[in-house]
Amino acid sequence: MALTDLSNATSSNNTSPSSMTNFNSTTDYYISYDNLTENLFQPCDINNVKDFSRVFLPALYSIVFIVGLIGNGLVLCILIKYHKRSNMTDVCLFNLALSDLFFLISLPFWAHYAAIADWIFGDFMCHVVTALFMLGFYGSIFFMILMTIDRYTVIVHANTSLFSKHRSVRAVIVLTLFMWALSLAASLPIIIFSKVKNETSVSKCMVIYPMGSAWRPFSYIKLNILGLIIPLSVMVFCYMRIIPILMAMKSQKKHKAVRLILVLIIVFFLFWTPYNIVIFLKFLHQLLYLHTCKWQKDLQMAMKWVEIIAFIHCCLNPIIYAFVGQKFRNLVLKILKEWFPLCFGRCTTIREFSERSSMYTRSSEISATKIM
Repeated sequence: MALTDLSNATSSNNTSPSSMTNFNSTTDYYISYDNLTENLFQPCDINNVKDFSRVFLPALYSIVFIVGLIGNGLVLCILIKYHKRSNMTDVCLFNLALSDLFFLISLPFWAHYAAIADWIFGDFMCHVVTALFMLGFYGSIFFMILMTIDRYTVIVHANTSLFSKHRSVRAVIVLTLFMWALSLAASLPIIIFSKVKNETSVSKCMVIYPMGSAWRPFSYIKLNILGLIIPLSVMVFCYMRIIPILMAMKSQKKHKAVRLILVLIIVFFLFWTPYNIVIFLKFLHQLLYLHTCKWQKDLQMAMKWVEIIAFIHCCLNPIIYAFVGQKFRNLVLKILKEWFPLCFGRCTTIREFSERSSMYTRSSEISATKIM
């Protein structure tokens, strides 16, 4: 079925103005790209979804923003201040934290938008905020993939690694630019088609695809492939090849390294699979499967919860990829003691802080195994 844009939907005799307002949810746009979805055959009241969005989403977005900003900001500060000679892992960590910060910077705008259901920042900021969100979203995923492949090549193909000393700087620069270019290419359709739509008393920052095009279902499938299928497949393949090599080592820390690998895979799966399942159901909804009012309301409400779960993953990235390392944790405590001596001065030694950390601590021997 050909897709319709907002102007075509509002001209339908079977669609009331109130139902159009309800379907233009202020929270569906930035993850599901679905604020134009409309049941053209009968009105469907989703006021309960809008009420939930206005009450809870601003607070939840704010919490994710604050926690993620602190964690990813610390990662950037430590990498800039203490890592003078960056290797591939450091560059991936830096760009992963930078991607998460791009993503997080957009959240206060979406929180305000969800709270008042009115976009007050203008058309230019609609494009800018959308660009920050999408670049952060895809950049975070692509740099996780790059980090995984780097570990795989260093451990499994150590003698022929692409990131050898003679080519590391060139490879790092080229691959970093390539990943950002890939993130921009994946984000570009959403950025281009986003615009401000002025309604009776409010403005909406939304994605308006060309009438009759297949851009919307394509965006759903692209999101499933790039956001879950490819990264999860790469992680499973690479880490399942890495684990036997680690287990064959004589290091006493190999079990902790293996547990860390399993945590990486399980956390990514748990936090992103629910969201991608809902996205696929929305894809079926676009094809007129599951096309009932009840399904529409259930999908709208489900999206609110699974997108929050997915958002939380950007807060966990610094913990999983950086802070679980003993050396990195020591640097975190060091910089915190420099900035806040009254709060962290009572810690007698950095070693004592490390010994009280979680069971997923990586050892100082991690440079030998090249896991992080």
